[in-house]
Amino acid sequence: MLRPSSLLTFVVVCVCLLWGTAEASVGDRLPEFRECVEVCARENCDPNNNPTHIPFHHRLLLWTCPQECDYTCQHIVTKQRLASGQPITQFHGKWPFVRVLGVQEPFSVLFSLGNLAAHHNGLSKIRSSISAAYPLRPYYELFACFGIATWIFSALFHTRDFRLTEQLDYFAAGAGVLYGMYYTPIRVFRLDKPTPRRRSVLRLWTVLCCSMYVAHVAYLKLWRWNYTYNMAANVTVGLVQNALWSYFSWKKWTESHRTWAIWPGVAVAWLMMVMSLELLDFPPVYGALDAHSLWHLGTIGPTILWYNFMVKDSQDNLAKTDRLKDIKA
Repeated sequence: MLRPSSLLTFVVVCVCLLWGTAEASVGDRLPEFRECVEVCARENCDPNNNPTHIPFHHRLLLWTCPQECDYTCQHIVTKQRLASGQPITQFHGKWPFVRVLGVQEPFSVLFSLGNLAAHHNGLSKIRSSISAAYPLRPYYELFACFGIATWIFSALFHTRDFRLTEQLDYFAAGAGVLYGMYYTPIRVFRLDKPTPRRRSVLRLWTVLCCSMYVAHVAYLKLWRWNYTYNMAANVTVGLVQNALWSYFSWKKWTESHRTWAIWPGVAVAWLMMVMSLELLDFPPVYGALDAHSLWHLGTIGPTILWYNFMVKDSQDNLAKTDRLKDIKA
């Protein structure tokens, strides 16, 4: 089981390394790339000089002639660099991916849809396996809904990188991570129980989390679109909930010695391990499969495990409640 101190050390190292690589994009500043784009646009994009036809499926995904030139020149320059023994470089903060039917990052889209399916199936499992009378079920259903929304917008963003799709992806991911932190203490400390003190704490916690999200979005949207801040905020919030779940998993295991009690700890460790893929950034294999897409692939397994834990934990709590009712009767 990962201890909170180990998680903190790992995450701090990850953030520092990620910050150092976030600006590694020199391809779009290369003279040969700029010249290529300029010549291409002049020869192919002039509406008064027989502009080059754009395929329908590209136009459907809002590819324009200048963007087609940009994409084409990225791969021309990349082939030239490889032929001369130079390394592949990023353009506009991204690797030169090979499109599939106009989709910019095909494997990231595919694995985002895999996560979407995992959350959708998890929602179905919650509704079919957990009684509607269980007080935590609405929180678990909301967790699934936030997960579904997060991966829908992730798939959209990796399909076409626009300012709008980027913002929707970031805001949805932030909401999903923050909701994870919101419901974690509700389960760990059972703030859902109808006692006056717990209800007061739950109301304050709800207001605090909503306020943090509004402030987060307002800062990014109205003040400054800051990638470093956004990443630090999500990592910090994720660290808090991961530490709480590690504590919960250890405590539940020592009390019950049931296998499913360690599943939250396993999921946390799994996520921390696949997070290292973001640090091992490399040019996409066959122009499509990169470290970021593998990070998306790596989150599918923990998601499936998490919903299995939710069901087991809920059924265990319901069984305990039924036994107490039988004893009192």
